[in-house]
Amino acid sequence: MPTTSGHTTAIRASRAIGTDVYNVDGQKIGKVEDIVLDKLDNSIMFAVVGFGGFLGMGEKYHPLPWGTLDYSEDTGGYIVPYTREELEAAPADTISELTIDDGERARQEAYDYYKVQPYWH
Repeated sequence: MPTTSGHTTAIRASRAIGTDVYNVDGQKIGKVEDIVLDKLDNSIMFAVVGFGGFLGMGEKYHPLPWGTLDYSEDTGGYIVPYTREELEAAPADTISELTIDDGERARQEAYDYYKVQPYWH
């Protein structure tokens, strides 16, 4: 079943992980490092997007609501509707820290920061 942008609504996590992510200015900001699932709600809590590091040093991991990533065939990656400055100021942590408390803290911070309607309400 296609989405409003014409893409299918189903994707394997293995295809999404490792995909480049671009900001609204077309700058590559990083890639999808992981996807955190809500097992009880059968939903994607957030995508973990890594950026800001060099050779694995100093990289930050940002939880982004899955619905903010829009796949672009032109770039072969996801585009998020945020500027570099908005992304740099966004909540970030280690991947391990993002999943403490079943990821609920990171999920709440991400949805609040990006002003995205929570799927769990």
